[in-house]
Amino acid sequence: MLLMVVLIAAGLGVTGAGQAAAVAHYRFIVGGCGMPAKPVDMWVGAGNYKTVIALDGLRATSRKSGWAYETNIAKMAYSGVNVVEPVGGLASFYTDWNAKPGNKIKYRYRWTCRLNRIIRELDARGMATGRSGKYAIMGVSMGGGAALTYAAHHRKRISHAFSMSGYISLASPGMRTGIRIALADAGIEAGLGPFNADAMWGPPWDIRWINNDPVMQLNRMRGMKIRIASATGIWGQYNVDPVGSAKGTPLEMLALQQAGIFQAAAAAQGIPITTDYALLGTHQWDYWQDMVWRAKNSGWFRDR
Repeated sequence: MLLMVVLIAAGLGVTGAGQAAAVAHYRFIVGGCGMPAKPVDMWVGAGNYKTVIALDGLRATSRKSGWAYETNIAKMAYSGVNVVEPVGGLASFYTDWNAKPGNKIKYRYRWTCRLNRIIRELDARGMATGRSGKYAIMGVSMGGGAALTYAAHHRKRISHAFSMSGYISLASPGMRTGIRIALADAGIEAGLGPFNADAMWGPPWDIRWINNDPVMQLNRMRGMKIRIASATGIWGQYNVDPVGSAKGTPLEMLALQQAGIFQAAAAAQGIPITTDYALLGTHQWDYWQDMVWRAKNSGWFRDR
């Protein structure tokens, strides 16, 4: 069952030329797909030219999206871009799993199915804006690769795909082992026991790993607006937490390497993409927030 609940009737912001813009914040609940119902938060501005679905990172919670906890990207709704933030998806890679992720979760993740349902709900409320009538999708880390992969397999509904610090070349040496370790760690940290990567896409040689590897699916994205972003892992203005920054440095260095592989593969296939490589930054929300605003301010979210 889909239920729309209005949280905030309207707010006022200011756009270019001093014009007032009304922005509404909604929360609707999406069920089905064999998973517990979860909320989706949405910020909508009158007359906006695009709607973007923002996917969370590996340690997504069931209360609010990390985008809502950690960033101000909802403010894009005041100046052209509606923002949609699905809640949940802990260590899910926003994909349909083969089996339950672990013994303490009694259902199979089916996030591809859930995203399809979210888009149908957005359609019903006239959110497929712009000349294309399609959506943008973006994500960070785990959600970055998921955004590209979902776009590749759903190009009839997605026109823009944006990965920030994503792991987007799963065939690279060590990546499948790294994902196995990351899933186990995320499940343990959440008190749910280790998640099993084989339950997601099967053993490392299964074809589903290829089908969910953004580099391997590049040709399916031909003609879309594709953007990838990463920083270098060098500490910058937001690295005030030494422990968190130290953890984020190697993750971002790996993401930068992955971005380079994806960019090279796109160039070899003649597929144009937009890149955003920041000189400073680690694997954390402040830098991802800046990446979104640079994309917004450059006009990337607009249809061609």
